[in-house]
Amino acid sequence: MSVQNLNTFDPFADAADPLAADEPGRQSYIHIRIQQRNGRKTLTTLQGLPKEYDSKKILKAFKKEFACNGTLVDDEEMGQVIQLQGDQRAKISTFLTENGIPRASIKLHGF
Repeated sequence: MSVQNLNTFDPFADAADPLAADEPGRQSYIHIRIQQRNGRKTLTTLQGLPKEYDSKKILKAFKKEFACNGTLVDDEEMGQVIQLQGDQRAKISTFLTENGIPRASIKLHGF
């Protein structure tokens, strides 16, 4: 009698890192997320912006265009993350597509 169900199995062992774009043919995505703060306050984050774009200039354009405050945060896993006050997901998505970033490379997350 052998007991097969006691063997450990990791379903994610062969899966690659979804944020890594080092492999050829793998597309890196720009992730736009929303985080709930206290009460009705929200925070919109943008990560995965390609290196050829200047994050400081894009942040300045976002702040001027959307009339909100924002900051640039360095994260050890995600790289540079742009944080904006309020729910700016749709505005960021249309801004990026109008300025030459393909719609297929943008992922919107959130409720």
